[in-house]
Amino acid sequence: MKLLLKRVALKDHYTIGKLYIDNEYFCNTLEDTTRDLNKDGVDEVKIYGETSIPYGVYPIVFRVSPSFHRTMPYLENIKGFTNVMIHYGNTDKDTLGCILVGKNNQVGRINESKVTFEELFNKIQGHEGLTIEII
Repeated sequence: MKLLLKRVALKDHYTIGKLYIDNEYFCNTLEDTTRDLNKDGVDEVKIYGETSIPYGVYPIVFRVSPSFHRTMPYLENIKGFTNVMIHYGNTDKDTLGCILVGKNNQVGRINESKVTFEELFNKIQGHEGLTIEII
């Protein structure tokens, strides 16, 4: 199983994307601002809680989150970032570098995030070799 996140709207304070599961559209995403990267793909102006992760392919593992008190999907091997999850939330204030899932039916935010997250979690949990590509 493979997730694909296509960033489609790079705004000053947030980034909206489309998430696909095995090339089938699933939902919208919301991340922090996507900034220019250097030749090595590293964000040289990384600001905690205000910068999205770099483009690339990342493995996803499942482990218990101290913040959410439950098993969550974590992206691994992200240069300059740690503890990046896919989770629920509504605005860029909820991301801290993570990927939020939901429906983008309002400017600058996503809605129905908890329901969308649970649907996603049920589809992807237990899959070995799960990855996400961000383009």
